[in-house]
Amino acid sequence: MTEFFSQYGGEILQSTREHMVLTLVAMIIACVIAVPLGIALARCSCKILVNLVMGLVSIIQPIPSLALVALTVVLFYLINEFLGSRVLATLGTGPALVALVAYALLPILRNTYTGIRQIDPAIVEVATGMGMTRRQILFSVQLPLALPFIMAGVRISTVWTIGVATLVSLVGAGGLGDLIFRGLSNYRIELILAGAVPAAVLALIFDWLLAGLENWLTAGDTQSARK
Repeated sequence: MTEFFSQYGGEILQSTREHMVLTLVAMIIACVIAVPLGIALARCSCKILVNLVMGLVSIIQPIPSLALVALTVVLFYLINEFLGSRVLATLGTGPALVALVAYALLPILRNTYTGIRQIDPAIVEVATGMGMTRRQILFSVQLPLALPFIMAGVRISTVWTIGVATLVSLVGAGGLGDLIFRGLSNYRIELILAGAVPAAVLALIFDWLLAGLENWLTAGDTQSARK
């Protein structure tokens, strides 16, 4: 073990950092897109539009993660061909992040929408009767009560993203997948474990941290909303 860590320890740390950065950036982008969109859909009266948006986002989920990464590369290539110049890099962080964000959208979007919609309309009516504006109702009542649903979606997406991020090394984005695929190509068990074990540990740590954050946020926000 000492010999192994002396040889691969630095590489494991570097790959773990790359993996965490990819996951965090993808999750931030996914939350910035999915949470406001979910709120807008929950407050939208046009059911056709809601079903259309949900259906479009849901199409991505059944696609195998490896196929989604490959399709993203193809999409970037086709965009370059259409524009007649190499505007987008078909390999590297760009297509990797697009694939990760696309895969992370649905749980956050669906849970945000569900969280807002499941709130008892009587609560909203009481808040309206107290003279609160739509904006005040959203931030002081609806979002605090919907927070457990939203955080559950974020947790699911984060764990999924950590797993899918092991595949984006195939398009040159780095991460722990580099170690896994090198180990598979040379049938070196120690390299496979060097990539797979940190990825599994990252998923568990992020899930535990987000669960703690959810409990902390919902405890305070729910009490203030009920007041």
